Amino acid sequence: MKLVTWNTQWCCGLDGVVSAKRIIEDARALADFDVLCLQEIASGFGGMPGRPGDQPADMRALLPGFQVFFGAAVDEFDANGKHQQFGNLIATRLPVWRVQHHPLPWRPDPTVTSMPRMCTTVTLTSPELGSVRVMTTHLEYYSATQRLAQAKALRELHVEACELVAAPPVPDTLGTPFQAKVHTSQAILCGDFNMPASDSGYDEIQRTFTDPALPVGGTPDLRLQDAWPIAHPNRPHDPTFRLFDHTYGPDPIACDFIFVSDALAPRVRRMEVDLKTQASDHQPVFIELGN
Repeated sequence: MKLVTWNTQWCCGLDGVVSAKRIIEDARALADFDVLCLQEIASGFGGMPGRPGDQPADMRALLPGFQVFFGAAVDEFDANGKHQQFGNLIATRLPVWRVQHHPLPWRPDPTVTSMPRMCTTVTLTSPELGSVRVMTTHLEYYSATQRLAQAKALRELHVEACELVAAPPVPDTLGTPFQAKVHTSQAILCGDFNMPASDSGYDEIQRTFTDPALPVGGTPDLRLQDAWPIAHPNRPHDPTFRLFDHTYGPDPIACDFIFVSDALAPRVRRMEVDLKTQASDHQPVFIELGN
């Protein structure tokens, strides 16, 4: 299974041109993806540079054969009643079982500007991997307090999903909302985490927990883990932010990560960062998992 994740900066390149088509073309140049996870997708925000328009609709038109799921972290109306949305998008050509949109904590921090954040989750089936939860997110940039709370919530979402695998609900009649669900502990968590690997939130996401299928009192042994050291054990993260644009700091950093659950860690085959494109202020990240 091939996946690309990218903070698109509402598809605004460093040349100031907003182009969803260029984002798709550059993502496809990186990999013939089965799953595409995009952050900072906008609709209706006419005051943003480049006037992004309706980007979820643009992505659907540009990705024939894909199902496209948009989760709006910001979903509001301006003074004139115009609908405005900003959030994450997952597109896939693989069969989908379930879509979930999880609001993340938005703790008070009156010292900075901030906005709501969320995680979009799509449970799908890969021929190579079986059922997988693909989770994509975009954490707070300006508030470390909010960002850490959001990192903790992401870990808890994975723990809860693993608990449901161990103890699923009683199934009900097919064709009703209570019908049996596909639950899987196999997960990929990707996106723009707005923090370097030295941040406490990075460690929090990877904090171990006890397999809920084992008796109480067992040793914590499960976790989400950064896939980059698995693919490149002796190589620092390639930079994904501030590589060309130094508006937010002078030095390039890695803050766009892909975390994988335990069963998927041995199945990481390849992982790369596109270090050439300037279609956004972030660089896209690619991972391939297989047998």
